[in-house]
Amino acid sequence: MENLEFFTSPLFVTIIIVLAVWEAVWKLIALWKSARNKHMIWFVCIAIFNTIGILPIIYILSHKKENTSNE
Repeated sequence: MENLEFFTSPLFVTIIIVLAVWEAVWKLIALWKSARNKHMIWFVCIAIFNTIGILPIIYILSHKKENTSNE
């Protein structure tokens, strides 16, 4: 019974909430970008798999538009 106390502790609940918000933010940004770029496979994978933001970050970083301005 003592092992279950961790799952109801405020620290555990806080960690879960922070991870959920982290995942949601990155997922929404990546879903928006993949939909705008018409990358259907990326969109479906990002929508289905929960990877604590890793897959959306990979998509965002691998599909950045290069700055083409000559400044």
